[in-house]
Amino acid sequence: MIPMLQASAGAEIFSRQDPVRDAEAEVRAIIENVKTKGDAALKEYTKAFDGAELSSIELGQGAIDEGFRRADPALVDILYRAAERISAFHQHQLRSGFQTSDERGVILGQKVMPLARVGLYVPGGTAAYPSSVLMNAIPAKLAGVKELCMVTPPGKDGKIPPAILAAARVCGVDRVFRVGGAQAVAALAYGTESVPRVDKIVGPGNRFVAEAKRQVFGIVGIDMVAGPSEILVIADDTADPQIVAADLLSQAEHDKAASAVLVTDSEVLAKAVQAALEEQLPQLKREEIARASIDNNGKIILAQSIEQAVEIANQIAPEHLELSVAEPFRWLNAIQNAGSIFLGHNCPEALGDYFAGPNHTLPTGGTARFSSPLSVDDFVKKSQYLYYTPEALSVAQETVSNFAKKEGLTGHARSIDIRFDPKVVGKS
Repeated sequence: MIPMLQASAGAEIFSRQDPVRDAEAEVRAIIENVKTKGDAALKEYTKAFDGAELSSIELGQGAIDEGFRRADPALVDILYRAAERISAFHQHQLRSGFQTSDERGVILGQKVMPLARVGLYVPGGTAAYPSSVLMNAIPAKLAGVKELCMVTPPGKDGKIPPAILAAARVCGVDRVFRVGGAQAVAALAYGTESVPRVDKIVGPGNRFVAEAKRQVFGIVGIDMVAGPSEILVIADDTADPQIVAADLLSQAEHDKAASAVLVTDSEVLAKAVQAALEEQLPQLKREEIARASIDNNGKIILAQSIEQAVEIANQIAPEHLELSVAEPFRWLNAIQNAGSIFLGHNCPEALGDYFAGPNHTLPTGGTARFSSPLSVDDFVKKSQYLYYTPEALSVAQETVSNFAKKEGLTGHARSIDIRFDPKVVGKS
Protein backbone atom coordinates (compact mmCIF):
# COMPACT_ATOMS: atom_id res chain seq x y z
CA MET A 1 0.00 0.00 0.00
CA ILE A 2 1.17 3.50 -0.78
CA PRO A 3 2.72 5.07 2.36
CA MET A 4 1.33 8.21 4.00
CA LEU A 5 3.74 10.83 5.36
CA GLN A 6 3.46 14.06 7.27
CA ALA A 7 4.76 17.16 5.50
CA SER A 8 6.86 18.07 8.55
CA ALA A 9 9.59 15.86 7.10
CA GLY A 10 10.35 18.73 4.71
CA ALA A 11 12.55 18.26 1.67
CA GLU A 12 13.69 14.84 2.88
CA ILE A 13 10.27 13.32 2.18
CA PHE A 14 11.37 12.55 -1.36
CA SER A 15 14.73 11.09 -2.32
CA ARG A 16 15.84 10.01 -5.76
CA GLN A 17 18.15 7.29 -6.90
CA ASP A 18 20.18 7.52 -10.09
CA PRO A 19 18.98 4.57 -12.19
CA VAL A 20 21.23 5.50 -15.10
CA ARG A 21 24.83 5.34 -13.92
CA ASP A 22 24.73 1.61 -13.10
CA ALA A 23 24.90 1.06 -16.88
CA GLU A 24 27.96 3.26 -17.34
CA ALA A 25 30.63 0.62 -18.04
CA GLU A 26 28.46 -1.51 -20.30
CA VAL A 27 27.37 1.49 -22.33
CA ARG A 28 30.93 2.74 -22.72
CA ALA A 29 31.94 -0.62 -24.18
CA ILE A 30 29.02 -0.55 -26.63
CA ILE A 31 29.89 2.95 -27.79
CA GLU A 32 33.52 2.05 -28.38
CA ASN A 33 32.52 -1.05 -30.34
CA VAL A 34 30.21 0.95 -32.60
CA LYS A 35 32.91 3.58 -33.15
CA THR A 36 35.33 0.83 -34.20
CA LYS A 37 33.15 -1.59 -36.14
CA GLY A 38 30.30 0.60 -37.41
CA ASP A 39 27.42 -1.24 -39.07
CA ALA A 40 28.85 -4.64 -38.16
CA ALA A 41 28.52 -3.81 -34.47
CA LEU A 42 24.97 -2.51 -34.96
CA LYS A 43 23.94 -5.77 -36.62
CA GLU A 44 25.58 -7.84 -33.89
CA TYR A 45 23.81 -5.94 -31.13
CA THR A 46 20.46 -6.04 -32.96
CA LYS A 47 20.74 -9.83 -33.21
CA ALA A 48 21.81 -10.19 -29.58
CA PHE A 49 19.34 -7.74 -27.98
CA ASP A 50 16.38 -7.75 -30.38
CA GLY A 51 16.66 -11.20 -31.95
CA ALA A 52 16.62 -9.78 -35.46
CA GLU A 53 19.09 -10.47 -38.27
CA LEU A 54 19.30 -7.49 -40.58
CA SER A 55 20.61 -7.33 -44.10
CA SER A 56 20.32 -3.54 -44.04
CA ILE A 57 19.93 -1.05 -41.23
CA GLU A 58 18.10 1.76 -43.02
CA LEU A 59 14.47 1.22 -43.87
CA GLY A 60 13.62 2.23 -47.42
CA GLN A 61 10.86 4.68 -48.25
CA GLY A 62 8.77 1.87 -49.70
CA ALA A 63 8.80 0.04 -46.36
CA ILE A 64 7.82 3.24 -44.54
CA ASP A 65 4.91 3.75 -46.93
CA GLU A 66 3.86 0.12 -46.50
CA GLY A 67 3.89 0.53 -42.71
CA PHE A 68 1.71 3.60 -43.06
CA ARG A 69 -0.79 1.65 -45.19
CA ARG A 70 -0.86 -1.22 -42.68
CA ALA A 71 -1.50 1.03 -39.69
CA ASP A 72 -4.95 1.13 -38.13
CA PRO A 73 -6.88 3.84 -40.03
CA ALA A 74 -8.46 5.04 -36.79
CA LEU A 75 -5.01 5.53 -35.29
CA VAL A 76 -3.80 7.37 -38.39
CA ASP A 77 -6.73 9.76 -38.06
CA ILE A 78 -5.82 10.33 -34.40
CA LEU A 79 -2.20 10.95 -35.34
CA TYR A 80 -3.15 13.63 -37.84
CA ARG A 81 -5.49 15.32 -35.35
CA ALA A 82 -2.91 15.21 -32.57
CA ALA A 83 -0.18 16.45 -34.91
CA GLU A 84 -2.33 19.44 -35.83
CA ARG A 85 -2.74 20.43 -32.17
CA ILE A 86 0.92 19.84 -31.31
CA SER A 87 1.98 21.91 -34.31
CA ALA A 88 -0.40 24.74 -33.41
CA PHE A 89 1.03 24.94 -29.88
CA HIS A 90 4.66 24.84 -30.97
CA GLN A 91 4.12 27.45 -33.69
CA HIS A 92 4.04 30.02 -30.88
CA GLN A 93 7.62 29.09 -29.97
CA LEU A 94 9.09 30.13 -33.31
CA ARG A 95 11.44 33.04 -33.05
CA SER A 96 13.43 35.18 -35.45
CA GLY A 97 16.70 37.01 -35.05
CA PHE A 98 17.08 40.71 -34.31
CA GLN A 99 19.28 43.60 -35.31
CA THR A 100 19.91 46.93 -33.60
CA SER A 101 21.92 49.99 -34.62
CA ASP A 102 22.85 53.41 -33.31
CA GLU A 103 23.74 56.81 -34.71
CA ARG A 104 27.46 55.98 -35.01
CA GLY A 105 26.77 53.00 -37.26
CA VAL A 106 27.20 50.22 -34.71
CA ILE A 107 25.18 47.21 -35.81
CA LEU A 108 24.50 44.36 -33.38
CA GLY A 109 22.36 41.34 -34.01
CA GLN A 110 21.52 37.71 -33.59
CA LYS A 111 20.46 35.17 -36.19
CA VAL A 112 18.53 31.97 -35.48
CA MET A 113 19.33 28.90 -37.59
CA PRO A 114 17.93 25.35 -37.60
CA LEU A 115 20.19 22.42 -36.81
CA ALA A 116 21.21 20.60 -39.97
CA ARG A 117 20.60 17.01 -38.86
CA VAL A 118 18.89 15.60 -35.76
CA GLY A 119 18.57 12.04 -34.50
CA LEU A 120 15.28 10.97 -32.92
CA TYR A 121 15.29 7.95 -30.63
CA VAL A 122 11.95 6.13 -30.39
CA PRO A 123 11.64 3.32 -27.82
CA GLY A 124 10.56 -0.16 -28.88
CA GLY A 125 10.47 -3.51 -27.17
CA THR A 126 7.45 -4.07 -24.92
CA ALA A 127 5.46 -1.14 -26.30
CA ALA A 128 5.30 1.21 -29.29
CA TYR A 129 4.96 4.93 -28.64
CA PRO A 130 3.90 6.86 -31.75
CA SER A 131 3.18 9.81 -29.46
CA SER A 132 6.94 10.14 -28.87
CA VAL A 133 7.46 10.46 -32.62
CA LEU A 134 4.97 13.32 -32.80
CA MET A 135 6.31 15.19 -29.79
CA ASN A 136 9.92 15.11 -30.97
CA ALA A 137 9.56 15.37 -34.72
CA ILE A 138 7.00 18.16 -34.99
CA PRO A 139 9.00 20.90 -33.20
CA ALA A 140 12.11 19.79 -35.10
CA LYS A 141 10.36 20.20 -38.43
CA LEU A 142 8.83 23.53 -37.38
CA ALA A 143 12.32 24.73 -36.48
CA GLY A 144 13.46 23.91 -40.00
CA VAL A 145 15.75 20.93 -39.29
CA LYS A 146 16.98 19.81 -42.69
CA GLU A 147 17.22 16.07 -42.02
CA LEU A 148 15.48 14.16 -39.23
CA CYS A 149 16.77 10.60 -38.71
CA MET A 150 14.72 8.23 -36.58
CA VAL A 151 16.21 5.19 -34.86
CA THR A 152 14.06 2.53 -33.23
CA PRO A 153 14.63 -1.14 -32.38
CA PRO A 154 12.98 -3.71 -34.68
CA GLY A 155 10.97 -6.73 -33.67
CA LYS A 156 12.37 -10.22 -34.08
CA ASP A 157 11.08 -10.17 -37.66
CA GLY A 158 13.21 -7.11 -38.36
CA LYS A 159 10.13 -4.92 -38.81
CA ILE A 160 9.07 -1.65 -37.21
CA PRO A 161 5.50 -1.43 -35.84
CA PRO A 162 3.15 0.18 -38.38
CA ALA A 163 2.02 2.71 -35.75
CA ILE A 164 5.58 4.06 -35.47
CA LEU A 165 6.03 4.26 -39.23
CA ALA A 166 2.66 5.96 -39.63
CA ALA A 167 3.64 8.58 -37.05
CA ALA A 168 6.98 9.08 -38.81
CA ARG A 169 5.25 9.74 -42.11
CA VAL A 170 2.65 12.05 -40.56
CA CYS A 171 5.47 14.15 -39.06
CA GLY A 172 7.75 14.13 -42.08
CA VAL A 173 10.62 12.09 -40.64
CA ASP A 174 13.23 11.88 -43.40
CA ARG A 175 15.04 8.59 -42.68
CA VAL A 176 14.34 5.55 -40.49
CA PHE A 177 16.93 3.13 -39.10
CA ARG A 178 16.23 -0.25 -37.51
CA VAL A 179 18.49 -0.03 -34.50
CA GLY A 180 17.89 0.72 -30.83
CA GLY A 181 19.62 0.87 -27.47
CA ALA A 182 22.92 2.49 -26.61
CA GLN A 183 24.27 1.30 -29.95
CA ALA A 184 21.77 3.50 -31.81
CA VAL A 185 22.85 6.53 -29.79
CA ALA A 186 26.49 5.75 -30.56
CA ALA A 187 25.71 5.43 -34.27
CA LEU A 188 23.99 8.81 -34.33
CA ALA A 189 26.81 10.46 -32.40
CA TYR A 190 29.74 9.10 -34.40
CA GLY A 191 28.20 7.88 -37.65
CA THR A 192 28.54 4.49 -39.34
CA GLU A 193 28.45 3.29 -42.94
CA SER A 194 24.64 3.50 -42.89
CA VAL A 195 23.76 5.92 -40.11
CA PRO A 196 24.84 9.54 -40.58
CA ARG A 197 26.36 11.55 -37.77
CA VAL A 198 23.86 14.04 -36.35
CA ASP A 199 24.15 17.35 -34.54
CA LYS A 200 21.75 16.51 -31.73
CA ILE A 201 19.95 13.46 -30.30
CA VAL A 202 16.50 13.70 -28.77
CA GLY A 203 13.92 11.25 -27.52
CA PRO A 204 13.29 8.99 -24.51
CA GLY A 205 14.67 5.53 -23.81
CA ASN A 206 15.65 3.08 -21.11
CA ARG A 207 18.58 3.54 -18.74
CA PHE A 208 21.06 2.33 -21.37
CA VAL A 209 19.83 4.90 -23.86
CA ALA A 210 19.88 7.62 -21.20
CA GLU A 211 23.42 6.74 -20.15
CA ALA A 212 24.57 6.62 -23.77
CA LYS A 213 23.16 10.11 -24.32
CA ARG A 214 25.02 11.30 -21.25
CA GLN A 215 28.29 9.83 -22.52
CA VAL A 216 28.08 11.26 -26.06
CA PHE A 217 27.05 14.73 -24.91
CA GLY A 218 29.70 17.13 -26.14
CA ILE A 219 30.26 15.11 -29.30
CA VAL A 220 26.63 15.91 -30.12
CA GLY A 221 23.93 17.83 -28.34
CA ILE A 222 21.17 16.06 -26.43
CA ASP A 223 17.76 17.17 -25.23
CA MET A 224 18.10 15.81 -21.68
CA VAL A 225 19.00 12.71 -19.70
CA ALA A 226 15.50 11.56 -18.85
CA GLY A 227 14.81 9.36 -15.87
CA PRO A 228 11.72 7.40 -14.84
CA SER A 229 8.35 9.10 -15.23
CA GLU A 230 6.93 11.18 -12.37
CA ILE A 231 3.58 12.64 -11.38
CA LEU A 232 2.73 14.81 -8.39
CA VAL A 233 -0.90 15.65 -7.67
CA ILE A 234 -1.81 18.52 -5.38
CA ALA A 235 -5.42 17.96 -4.32
CA ASP A 236 -7.87 19.54 -1.90
CA ASP A 237 -11.17 18.21 -0.58
CA THR A 238 -12.95 19.07 -3.85
CA ALA A 239 -11.01 16.35 -5.68
CA ASP A 240 -12.53 12.94 -6.44
CA PRO A 241 -10.36 10.21 -4.85
CA GLN A 242 -11.11 7.73 -7.64
CA ILE A 243 -9.93 10.24 -10.26
CA VAL A 244 -6.82 11.14 -8.27
CA ALA A 245 -5.96 7.46 -7.91
CA ALA A 246 -6.42 6.90 -11.64
CA ASP A 247 -4.13 9.83 -12.44
CA LEU A 248 -1.43 8.52 -10.11
CA LEU A 249 -1.63 5.08 -11.73
CA SER A 250 -1.39 6.59 -15.21
CA GLN A 251 2.28 7.21 -14.51
CA ALA A 252 2.92 4.27 -12.20
CA GLU A 253 2.16 1.88 -15.07
CA HIS A 254 5.07 3.29 -17.11
CA ASP A 255 7.90 1.76 -15.15
CA LYS A 256 8.63 0.06 -11.82
CA ALA A 257 10.95 2.99 -11.10
CA ALA A 258 8.25 5.61 -11.85
CA SER A 259 7.03 7.75 -8.97
CA ALA A 260 3.49 8.86 -8.15
CA VAL A 261 3.00 11.35 -5.31
CA LEU A 262 -0.13 12.92 -3.84
CA VAL A 263 0.18 16.03 -1.67
CA THR A 264 -3.06 17.03 0.04
CA ASP A 265 -4.33 18.99 3.02
CA SER A 266 -7.24 16.55 3.44
CA GLU A 267 -6.65 13.39 5.48
CA VAL A 268 -10.08 12.16 4.40
CA LEU A 269 -9.09 12.43 0.74
CA ALA A 270 -5.71 10.84 1.43
CA LYS A 271 -7.27 7.72 2.97
CA ALA A 272 -9.85 7.52 0.19
CA VAL A 273 -7.11 7.67 -2.46
CA GLN A 274 -5.21 4.93 -0.63
CA ALA A 275 -8.27 2.71 -0.85
CA ALA A 276 -8.98 3.67 -4.47
CA LEU A 277 -5.45 2.72 -5.52
CA GLU A 278 -5.88 -0.76 -4.08
CA GLU A 279 -9.22 -1.05 -5.81
CA GLN A 280 -7.95 0.07 -9.23
CA LEU A 281 -4.57 -1.67 -9.38
CA PRO A 282 -6.00 -5.12 -10.24
CA GLN A 283 -7.87 -3.57 -13.17
CA LEU A 284 -4.67 -2.52 -14.95
CA LYS A 285 -3.11 -4.56 -17.73
CA ARG A 286 0.30 -3.57 -16.35
CA GLU A 287 -0.65 -4.24 -12.74
CA GLU A 288 2.70 -5.76 -11.76
CA ILE A 289 4.63 -2.71 -12.97
CA ALA A 290 2.20 -0.23 -11.41
CA ARG A 291 2.16 -2.13 -8.12
CA ALA A 292 5.95 -2.05 -7.84
CA SER A 293 5.96 1.68 -8.64
CA ILE A 294 3.27 2.50 -6.07
CA ASP A 295 4.72 0.31 -3.33
CA ASN A 296 8.34 1.36 -3.79
CA ASN A 297 8.17 4.94 -5.03
CA GLY A 298 4.64 6.16 -4.34
CA LYS A 299 3.80 8.54 -1.49
CA ILE A 300 0.88 10.43 -0.01
CA ILE A 301 2.02 13.53 1.84
CA LEU A 302 -0.29 15.27 4.28
CA ALA A 303 0.27 19.04 4.19
CA GLN A 304 -1.17 21.61 6.56
CA SER A 305 -2.44 23.72 3.67
CA ILE A 306 -2.42 23.95 -0.11
CA GLU A 307 0.19 26.68 0.25
CA GLN A 308 2.49 24.19 1.97
CA ALA A 309 1.61 21.60 -0.67
CA VAL A 310 2.85 24.01 -3.35
CA GLU A 311 6.08 24.53 -1.40
CA ILE A 312 6.60 20.76 -1.30
CA ALA A 313 5.93 20.48 -5.03
CA ASN A 314 8.53 23.16 -5.72
CA GLN A 315 11.06 21.19 -3.64
CA ILE A 316 10.37 18.00 -5.59
CA ALA A 317 10.20 19.73 -9.03
CA PRO A 318 8.14 16.98 -10.68
CA GLU A 319 7.92 16.10 -14.35
CA HIS A 320 4.10 16.30 -14.29
CA LEU A 321 2.18 18.38 -11.75
CA GLU A 322 -1.59 18.26 -11.45
CA LEU A 323 -3.34 21.06 -9.52
CA SER A 324 -6.52 19.17 -8.69
CA VAL A 325 -7.97 21.95 -6.54
CA ALA A 326 -11.00 24.22 -6.55
CA GLU A 327 -9.09 27.30 -7.77
CA PRO A 328 -6.13 26.06 -9.79
CA PHE A 329 -5.25 29.39 -11.41
CA ARG A 330 -4.89 30.90 -7.93
CA TRP A 331 -1.80 28.73 -7.43
CA LEU A 332 -0.35 28.71 -10.95
CA ASN A 333 2.18 31.51 -10.44
CA ALA A 334 3.31 29.96 -7.16
CA ILE A 335 4.48 26.86 -9.02
CA GLN A 336 8.14 27.51 -9.82
CA ASN A 337 9.50 24.03 -10.52
CA ALA A 338 7.53 21.65 -12.75
CA GLY A 339 7.84 20.26 -16.25
CA SER A 340 4.19 20.55 -17.24
CA ILE A 341 1.30 21.85 -15.11
CA PHE A 342 -2.23 20.44 -15.44
CA LEU A 343 -4.89 22.77 -14.05
CA GLY A 344 -8.14 21.71 -12.45
CA HIS A 345 -10.18 18.53 -12.12
CA ASN A 346 -10.69 18.01 -15.86
CA CYS A 347 -7.10 17.95 -17.06
CA PRO A 348 -5.51 14.51 -16.57
CA GLU A 349 -1.83 14.09 -17.36
CA ALA A 350 -2.71 11.69 -20.20
CA LEU A 351 -4.26 14.63 -22.06
CA GLY A 352 -0.82 16.16 -22.34
CA ASP A 353 0.79 12.87 -23.31
CA TYR A 354 -1.22 12.54 -26.47
CA PHE A 355 -3.40 15.33 -27.70
CA ALA A 356 -3.58 18.73 -26.00
CA GLY A 357 -0.56 20.22 -27.79
CA PRO A 358 2.17 21.03 -25.24
CA ASN A 359 5.17 18.73 -25.41
CA HIS A 360 5.33 15.57 -23.33
CA THR A 361 9.14 15.33 -23.33
CA LEU A 362 9.79 16.85 -19.93
CA PRO A 363 12.58 17.25 -17.36
CA THR A 364 12.66 14.53 -14.69
CA GLY A 365 14.57 13.82 -11.50
CA GLY A 366 14.20 17.35 -10.13
CA THR A 367 15.80 18.93 -13.19
CA ALA A 368 12.70 21.07 -13.70
CA ARG A 369 14.48 23.40 -11.27
CA PHE A 370 16.69 24.51 -14.16
CA SER A 371 15.45 22.98 -17.42
CA SER A 372 12.38 23.09 -19.63
CA PRO A 373 10.11 20.91 -21.78
CA LEU A 374 11.28 20.03 -25.27
CA SER A 375 10.47 22.87 -27.66
CA VAL A 376 11.35 24.44 -30.99
CA ASP A 377 14.28 26.08 -29.17
CA ASP A 378 15.91 22.65 -28.85
CA PHE A 379 16.28 22.43 -32.62
CA VAL A 380 17.83 25.79 -33.38
CA LYS A 381 21.12 27.47 -32.66
CA LYS A 382 21.98 31.14 -32.55
CA SER A 383 24.90 33.20 -33.80
CA GLN A 384 25.46 36.82 -32.87
CA TYR A 385 27.11 39.44 -35.03
CA LEU A 386 28.51 42.94 -34.68
CA TYR A 387 29.75 45.71 -36.96
CA TYR A 388 31.52 48.96 -36.02
CA THR A 389 32.35 51.94 -38.19
CA PRO A 390 35.73 53.66 -37.70
CA GLU A 391 34.00 56.43 -35.76
CA ALA A 392 32.23 54.00 -33.45
CA LEU A 393 35.44 52.09 -32.78
CA SER A 394 37.31 55.29 -31.94
CA VAL A 395 34.70 56.12 -29.30
CA ALA A 396 35.09 52.67 -27.71
CA GLN A 397 38.89 52.39 -28.09
CA GLU A 398 40.07 53.73 -24.76
CA THR A 399 37.42 51.91 -22.73
CA VAL A 400 38.04 48.53 -24.35
CA SER A 401 41.81 48.92 -24.28
CA ASN A 402 41.84 49.82 -20.58
CA PHE A 403 39.48 46.97 -19.76
CA ALA A 404 41.78 44.48 -21.50
CA LYS A 405 44.87 45.86 -19.71
CA LYS A 406 43.13 45.56 -16.34
CA GLU A 407 42.79 41.85 -17.10
CA GLY A 408 46.45 41.65 -18.08
CA LEU A 409 45.65 40.87 -21.71
CA THR A 410 47.84 43.34 -23.54
CA GLY A 411 47.38 41.51 -26.83
CA HIS A 412 43.68 42.21 -26.63
CA ALA A 413 44.38 45.87 -25.95
CA ARG A 414 46.86 46.10 -28.79
CA SER A 415 44.33 44.66 -31.28
CA ILE A 416 42.21 47.74 -30.55
CA ASP A 417 44.98 50.34 -30.27
CA ILE A 418 46.86 49.27 -33.41
CA ARG A 419 43.95 50.43 -35.52
CA PHE A 420 44.66 53.99 -34.39
CA ASP A 421 48.49 53.85 -34.59
CA PRO A 422 49.50 56.39 -37.27
CA LYS A 423 52.49 54.25 -38.26
CA VAL A 424 50.19 51.34 -39.08
CA VAL A 425 47.21 53.27 -40.40
CA GLY A 426 49.43 55.40 -42.63
CA LYS A 427 50.72 52.35 -44.43
CA SER A 428 47.29 51.03 -45.35
